[in-house]
Amino acid sequence: MPDATKRPWRAMAINDCGEPLAPLPEDLPRVMPHPYARLGAPYPGGRDPWRLRLAVVMRLLRARTILQAAHPGWDLQIFDAWRPIAVQIFMIDHSLQTELARGSPSQRADPAWRCQVEQQVCHLWAIPSRDPRTPPPHSTGAAVDLTLVDHTGEPVPMGSPIDALGSESYPDHFAGDPHGVTAHRNRLRLRRAMVTVGFVMHPWEWWHFSFGDQLWAWQTGQVEACYGAVADGG
Repeated sequence: MPDATKRPWRAMAINDCGEPLAPLPEDLPRVMPHPYARLGAPYPGGRDPWRLRLAVVMRLLRARTILQAAHPGWDLQIFDAWRPIAVQIFMIDHSLQTELARGSPSQRADPAWRCQVEQQVCHLWAIPSRDPRTPPPHSTGAAVDLTLVDHTGEPVPMGSPIDALGSESYPDHFAGDPHGVTAHRNRLRLRRAMVTVGFVMHPWEWWHFSFGDQLWAWQTGQVEACYGAVADGG
């Protein structure tokens, strides 16, 4: 199991190429309203969260074409794209408070249980570092969270919600599970379309793909990442 406290890609150098964020095409399905904005996440000055680096948007559209060639009528559905660090901080706290609230009174009084919950949350969410050498992936505009929808526009079974805590979020969690055949097959469909055009998949999140950030550089053997944090979404 990957260790959330040892993200080796955070040591990769960054040489930001200066490419701007670009809006996602209007016809590309997305979860509306934005899942984090709906919770009150502090996007600065009403900045549009539905943006990614230009080259990332172009690859996303190529992945869409590949998916639809294999599965006519299906589409990608974007859950989250550019995420400023203030939103990362907000969502870590929201995730922690949500998980703690699910516990029984006896569990919430148990320091060991609380520590376990905190570890799970830290495993899922990247450290909201403001150090330009270690930006959270989504703050770079290089990472995207997404799923698949069928010809009716409904999300297909993926085995777990996006942002789920625990091992069910691991890309191959349902491999060999007779009860998870459909979910595993759909995860492979998403992975195939994204990886074919150059994205890399997060090692423990079936929904998270990136191009050009530190994770991408580490997985593909690059000397450095070409995207760093975009602080204000400009």
